[in-house]
Amino acid sequence: MRDHPRIAVLIPALNEEAALPHVLADLPRAIVDEIVVIDNGSVDHTVAMACSAGATVISEPLRGYGSACLAGIAHLKSTTPDIVVFLDADYSDYPDDLPTVVQPIIDEGYDFVIGSRTKGGAAPGSLLLQARLGNSLATFLIRLLYGFAYSDLGPFRAIRFSRLLELKMADRTYGWNVEMQIKAVRRNLRITEVPVRYRKRGGGESKVSGTLKGTILAGYKILWTVFRYARAPV
Repeated sequence: MRDHPRIAVLIPALNEEAALPHVLADLPRAIVDEIVVIDNGSVDHTVAMACSAGATVISEPLRGYGSACLAGIAHLKSTTPDIVVFLDADYSDYPDDLPTVVQPIIDEGYDFVIGSRTKGGAAPGSLLLQARLGNSLATFLIRLLYGFAYSDLGPFRAIRFSRLLELKMADRTYGWNVEMQIKAVRRNLRITEVPVRYRKRGGGESKVSGTLKGTILAGYKILWTVFRYARAPV
């Protein structure tokens, strides 16, 4: 990589004391300038684990993945990184794939990179059937309504911080990822995907796709978000 940019990693976390230490240990610290763990109301030792690993920890008691990400972005306005990487705390992604995810921004001039689990070959059992079906439907609708062919709504992603602020992200729950991807298309960001590895999450089933309630709520919010922006002004 040339001309090392300032890279910040945002990790929303809710009760991930078992998995989070592995995530933090596997991050390539040589190219990461700041790691921010956003505690979303954990009642276990998530905060202590993050602090002991040297991460910056901020609190966002309002539950929701988007709420945690928005709190992380608000924090980064004071440190102004060049690139922001979003990464889950459950160790389903491979943190050491981070150089692959940021490389198109650094070397090829892209603004926004999705780490595609479907292109990377997710491990058996890592993407549940309901997650695969929801992913396929959402990406199909984005292609139909917005004209861009994503292959995944994967959480492992990187974006130029300045372009992220332009998106004026708002969703506080399950629609966060798809909102970002739609707004990136509508704002004419240079977008690409790279294959990333994916495994079964640590600490049990997903809080979203691993439960019937979570699957229904997430599915509804994702579809609502897809259709919401179809007629909204850019």
